[in-house]
Amino acid sequence: MLTQRTGVAVLFLFSLSTPDCMAAGVDKKAFDLCVTSRRRVEDLSYHNLTSVPLNLPHTTEYLDISHNSIQRFAKGAFHRLSQLCFLKATHCGLREISHSVFTHTPALKVLNISNNELTIIPDFSLQQLTILDLADNVYNSYKLPESFQNLTNLKVLSLGSKTAQSVDLNDFTALMNIPLHHLLLGAGVPWQKYESGALGKLSLQKISLFASFCKRFDMFHNLLVDLNTTRVKALRFSPVFPDDCRVTDDAFLNLRTMSYVQNLTIENTWINSSFMEMLLKDVWLSSLQDLSFVNITYNEDTPDGFQFHSLNHTVSVRYVTFDGIHHYQYKYPIINTSFENLANLSYLKFSGSGMNILPCKLLSTMPSLETLDVSDNLLKDLGFWWPTCSYTSVFPKLKRLLMSKNRFQDLAFISKKTHQMNSLESLDLSSNSIELKDNCSWPTYLTELNLANNNLGNNIFQYLSPHFERIDLSKSGITALTQEDLCRFPKLTHLLLSSNIIQALPELLHAPALISLHVDQNAITAFSKNVLGGLPKLRNLKAGNNPFICSCDLHWFLTALNKSLLLDWPLDYYCSTPAKLAGLPLSEYKTSVISCDTRLQTAVAFSVIIVISTALGLLFYKLDGVWYTKMLWVWIRVKRRGKKHSHMLKNMSFSHHAFISYSHRDANFVQSTLVPSLENAGLLLCVHERDFVPGHWIIDNIINCVESSYKTLFVLSKHFVQSEWCNYELFFAQHRAIDIQQDSLVFILLEPIPTDSLPKKYLRLRSLLRRQTYLEWPTDERKQQVFWASLRSMLHVADKSVVLRDVALAISDTATLITNQG
Repeated sequence: MLTQRTGVAVLFLFSLSTPDCMAAGVDKKAFDLCVTSRRRVEDLSYHNLTSVPLNLPHTTEYLDISHNSIQRFAKGAFHRLSQLCFLKATHCGLREISHSVFTHTPALKVLNISNNELTIIPDFSLQQLTILDLADNVYNSYKLPESFQNLTNLKVLSLGSKTAQSVDLNDFTALMNIPLHHLLLGAGVPWQKYESGALGKLSLQKISLFASFCKRFDMFHNLLVDLNTTRVKALRFSPVFPDDCRVTDDAFLNLRTMSYVQNLTIENTWINSSFMEMLLKDVWLSSLQDLSFVNITYNEDTPDGFQFHSLNHTVSVRYVTFDGIHHYQYKYPIINTSFENLANLSYLKFSGSGMNILPCKLLSTMPSLETLDVSDNLLKDLGFWWPTCSYTSVFPKLKRLLMSKNRFQDLAFISKKTHQMNSLESLDLSSNSIELKDNCSWPTYLTELNLANNNLGNNIFQYLSPHFERIDLSKSGITALTQEDLCRFPKLTHLLLSSNIIQALPELLHAPALISLHVDQNAITAFSKNVLGGLPKLRNLKAGNNPFICSCDLHWFLTALNKSLLLDWPLDYYCSTPAKLAGLPLSEYKTSVISCDTRLQTAVAFSVIIVISTALGLLFYKLDGVWYTKMLWVWIRVKRRGKKHSHMLKNMSFSHHAFISYSHRDANFVQSTLVPSLENAGLLLCVHERDFVPGHWIIDNIINCVESSYKTLFVLSKHFVQSEWCNYELFFAQHRAIDIQQDSLVFILLEPIPTDSLPKKYLRLRSLLRRQTYLEWPTDERKQQVFWASLRSMLHVADKSVVLRDVALAISDTATLITNQG
């Protein structure tokens, strides 16, 4: 509620506490600093351990052994953990740490051993140590060991003990030459002694002091003098004075001369109206730019409440924060002041106060205000936009309005009200109860909207402005994103869709201006190359914590995508399925181009087949495979033809298995090799030198021998071609084969005879050699065995016919003798 009188504004604020997230923030930054893979994280907190396990993986980077009963770090506790970067061992009852325990952990950057029972500050010599937390132990002195001067990379140091209630001159001498970024000092108990100059030896950017100074304002004055020497830029006091302390002295008087301090934060403190008047006067007269009150309890200790008159001085303060305001009085607090000194204020945050109505006229005194944060309150639509309040005059320069964690509902109503804020560029409505009722009307100058953590669904895109450049719809119940949705926002540069239920991004996604896309914590299983093809300006992609299927669908994403685009790579990317790969970081999942590219597989397979075929061909040729194949083919053809013409053999009979036709110049081979080998195998042969009937015409002998033989063997050589009688034998044998319709010709090549080299008169032989299968006489003894086997198999087909002929002849002879006797 707000009442107005001359120079007086009454503001009623309820309280909501805000927890301190400092430790969590430090841990998160340290985690990101150290961990490269979640598989290298070992969380053994609450495991009832009594010592550090010795079987930890040597690749461990993050180790949490907090909340166990480990009272001592022995010498070899971490001897295998050379890659250990982050060690957290809080609430372990730790009492002793061996001097050389960290000898084998040279990569250690973050060490948190707070909330233990260390009676002295341990002696460390860790060159890479960046963050060291020794708060909430039981040492009784802040004296740092000399070895701390070797911690040249130390940036954050936290020290605190309830039994250490004094700070001596030489306590921090070891850090004189180390530029600390942040010193957290104290355990929340009053200091009994602070020796002037103790902190003045340090080089600091920020100090957080957890100590109270009630009735020891001289000590606090000396402390501020020393901090001014360090050229510290940010001061944080929690709590600066206890609840029962009555402040009678101007404790922050030295702020006026601390020219380097830019930020002052007062936390967890009971502040009465008298102290507030003194503090604000010191702040107004200092060079301070940022003033914050976090989780404070305000109490009026004067009947007239807060009384503060304007000062004839240029105020440097530009940023004011009230986060978590408690008020336990039974009447409204009274603030009697002129806010002309805040005319240059550009940032104001009033959160966690329980405010349900915006003090419109109070804010009208801040014409330079660019950012207003009223998050975490009880504001509703009409509680913020009073019907009688002109927001055009109240917020003439307001660019950013943050209203998250309130009770706003009607998006259409809010969109119309934003037209009253002529400079508004960014609006935060996250974590409210937004409903989509009517069509929205947004001003063209509003380019950024945050609707995260509202149950809006897929239709939300229809209620947004085409002029929006930044849209945050994280955790909004969105199940699908289409190209039609994106087409509504031609100027869109940032789209945040984290923590939704999106299963896939459309392959035809096209957003030419998009720079940043967040789709982490959805239901996306893979990324197609075509998805990012329509995002030419994309610079930041956040897609972790999705249930990725580790298959070839991720090949492009893993091998071709520039990982510098991924803000959360590699920690938040891991396999969800198949089961055997569940939990495996994507950075360790390996795919190959060959296994995932079908066309390449075909090309490689074809190439391999060609290579193998060529190799086998060469081997085949080298081992005379051609010759063996020919012989096999001859044997197969003989068998096939033997079966095909078996009916003809039943009606035929022969005197010889074969008639041999050869040149007399090749007689030596025939008589000494061919004939003995075949006749020893039981074959009957007809040889002209032996079996021609004397006195018969030679042509008749040839015809008789050809017709009485199952096969005619031609021993071909250059001599055969030159023999006229051999040509006659070939002629008759060919005609005989035609007459009985069987292949009775067998050619044996003693030497190669190219068909094209034969004389023209041997056209018949040339034709036969092209059509007939022939046997080559090999010089190799191994091959000769195959040669004889093939030839014998060929001739033995006629065994039955030859036997029948012999029986017939015997019967004929017997019948003649009987007739003669008769």
